[in-house]
Amino acid sequence: MSPAAGAFAVVTVTVLTLAIGAYGLRLSRTTSDFYVASRTVSPTWNASAISGEYLSAASFLGAAGLIMAYGADMLWYPVGWTAGYLVLLVLVAGPLRRSGAYTLPDFAEARLESGAARRVASVLVVLIGWLYLMPQFRGAGLTLQIVTGAPAWAGGLVVGGVVLVNVLSGGMRSITFVQAFQYWLKVTAIAVPVAFLILAWRTDGAPEVTDQQVPTFSESTTVRVETDVTIVVEAPAVVRVDGVLDGTRRDGARVRLARGDHDVAAGTALRFPSGTTIPTAERLRSTDNASWIQPLRGGQEHPLYATYSLILATFLGTMGLPHVLVRFYTNPDGRTARRTALVVLCLLGGFYLFPAIYGALGRIYAPDLLLTGRTDAVVLELPQRLVPGTGGQLLGMLVTAGAFAAFLSTSSGLAVSVTGVLSQDLVRRRLGGITGFRASAVAAVATPVALALAAERLSVASAVGLAFAVAASTFCPLLVLGIWWRRLTHIGAIAGLVTGGTLAGAAVVATLVADHDGWTAVLLAQPAAWTVPLAFGVMIVASLLSRHTPPDVARTMVRLHAPEQLDLDRGSGHGRGRVRGRPA
Repeated sequence: MSPAAGAFAVVTVTVLTLAIGAYGLRLSRTTSDFYVASRTVSPTWNASAISGEYLSAASFLGAAGLIMAYGADMLWYPVGWTAGYLVLLVLVAGPLRRSGAYTLPDFAEARLESGAARRVASVLVVLIGWLYLMPQFRGAGLTLQIVTGAPAWAGGLVVGGVVLVNVLSGGMRSITFVQAFQYWLKVTAIAVPVAFLILAWRTDGAPEVTDQQVPTFSESTTVRVETDVTIVVEAPAVVRVDGVLDGTRRDGARVRLARGDHDVAAGTALRFPSGTTIPTAERLRSTDNASWIQPLRGGQEHPLYATYSLILATFLGTMGLPHVLVRFYTNPDGRTARRTALVVLCLLGGFYLFPAIYGALGRIYAPDLLLTGRTDAVVLELPQRLVPGTGGQLLGMLVTAGAFAAFLSTSSGLAVSVTGVLSQDLVRRRLGGITGFRASAVAAVATPVALALAAERLSVASAVGLAFAVAASTFCPLLVLGIWWRRLTHIGAIAGLVTGGTLAGAAVVATLVADHDGWTAVLLAQPAAWTVPLAFGVMIVASLLSRHTPPDVARTMVRLHAPEQLDLDRGSGHGRGRVRGRPA
């Protein structure tokens, strides 16, 4: 795809996003509009917006890249991300909406009757939000660089600027319209090319991934390395090198790559003969086709534990993401909140059918991405590789538009979530109402943009994984116990939040700064299986020991669980059993 075509796709999505956001400005007048869209969003609109917000670049690009690189084990990511909403539907959606809070810190304070619990929750919301925003901005820069050749910092600034304009213009009401539109754009962008890709695959004789030792180049192939990379050569090969290999400049020379590791500098082109075994980027665990096809064979140590820990993190991490939970406050009542969660399950389930197709076809038609390590680009690359001419260009523009919409929608929701907490807990005393909301929006967006620009080596997958691990180990126990266990105290909640957040954060950071082996490596890389139970246990034990049950806990629990409207004869004038509008 030409840089002009990629730029056109990005500009089109940006203009449409700004136009829809401006439409939301006409309808946003009150503080409630900015925070929760005055709690008037219908289940269908809200479900589309939640799905648009939730389907980040990790879903649009990352899921297919993970499946292409690691195979069957990675299918648990989309399964877990989708099934997390089942947990929301069963345990959280209705009571959370009935709590009447604007943000998660509001819920913590109302349920626990503690300002300290609110402050701890506020810190965690901002931390998780910024952790999730940083890879969105960084990933946007990398995507824009791939499709247009622009500097890596440009995409982050573009996404940050568009998100800030939308948040400043209309808050939650504006973002709802934007995210609903972007969900349907992303579904179209990922689904339409699949039809053409499958047709091209069938025309090519429907080749399959065979159970051979490692993938090979089916024809003579030139691979250009865009960033410095260390490759692992499993079988010696003679290649033509134009660039810097192992610290030595080679201008068109034929070089024998011996078995082992080799450093390739950015801008180097490697030409591999047909039938050559494909070297892989050092950071990829395994590209063995037999391991790729079969579950629990992805090359990681202790795969059974790692798989169950991954399932736990994605199931419960979804429930603890503040930028997702805040959207349930925009529903009129608890019943519509549960309907929203049900519709979200359907929308996400439909979307996640497609990344697996891209991953499998990428294994066949784009194996060179295993060498460069840019497997996340498989969704962007396949349409032009399989569909020739103008058709491939148009499909490439469509997936580029969908990828950029993924950055915009997720970043918008995260920005609104962080902005709500900052404005309520940090600037409320000096700047109130809409002015405070807008001032907080600038800080909520500018901080992670600056961090993303500074963190040139930021790993998108690692940062997103850290956010999920922290969310699963903190807000999940708080919500489940806070909603369903009346004996939870503010001391227990704070102890559990600090314990879970500290352990999960420390475990993932430890995997980023140092290499580990054996059980230590897998326990640190996949911490949810032990940090989540510990967080639950600490909350329960500390609550039982402290015995500082909130005085109004009975009133709060009735508010969380009683139907919003007990009057079966509403509108008939009898007014029997009405409790709506006041605490029970």
